Amino acid sequence: MASIVPYLIAFFFGAIVGSFLNVCIHRLPRHESVVWPASHCPSCASPIAVYDNIPILSYLLLGGRCRTCRTLISPRYPIIELANGVGYGLILWQFGLGWPSAAYALLFSALLVISAIDLSHQIIPDRITLPGIVLGLLCASMILPVGLLDSVLGVLVGGGLLWALAWASPYLFGREGMGGGDIKLLAMIGAFLGWKPVLLTIMVGALVGSVIGLGLIALKVMRRDQYLPFGPFLALGAVVSLFFYRELLTWYLGLIAGSR
Repeated sequence: MASIVPYLIAFFFGAIVGSFLNVCIHRLPRHESVVWPASHCPSCASPIAVYDNIPILSYLLLGGRCRTCRTLISPRYPIIELANGVGYGLILWQFGLGWPSAAYALLFSALLVISAIDLSHQIIPDRITLPGIVLGLLCASMILPVGLLDSVLGVLVGGGLLWALAWASPYLFGREGMGGGDIKLLAMIGAFLGWKPVLLTIMVGALVGSVIGLGLIALKVMRRDQYLPFGPFLALGAVVSLFFYRELLTWYLGLIAGSR
């Protein structure tokens, strides 16, 4: 029983941080402060009491509604809290207790915020990615196993590949390619993970994004010319790279060796 306690603590801490992430997701696209005023209902502006701000649990107890005006609360709130809690628990399980896990937890939370904002508003805030690039480089130089050189290469390879694709898209495909937000997002991912995992990030993101996009078109949920945010797929690719890069690389090299 004692062995599960650290993971439960990581989960609850992650869920609490997830509550703050919801504030960021709501306010950053509106260029509002994430610190002031205190949490309040977006519909009636009533302050949210401490006992109504318990991650996940308060949403369930309130039936997904504001206590004051009874307006429905978006299910995004408990989803983000739950996802961040699970993410922190898995990071602790994979990397142990230490500064690298703290850095990866910051990256994971940033990816959650970016994904939610990109899905809702089709933007990726520079207020997250640009400081994230700097923070990734600093962490790589001091606490992350990736090392500073690999981190710098990750920024250049990640951001550079998407920049080249964005530049070439009008000539090759007759339409604009990746936005500047995607470029800076991938540069941030490269700063934390390095240049090899950032290539896997692109592969996973492009593959999953293509499958989901084609599926939505086939189901007539979206049109062929409609924009599908790419940020969440890059974030998914980054999480896959964070947890499974070495395993996937070993599997791939074994596949190549077996085919000879």
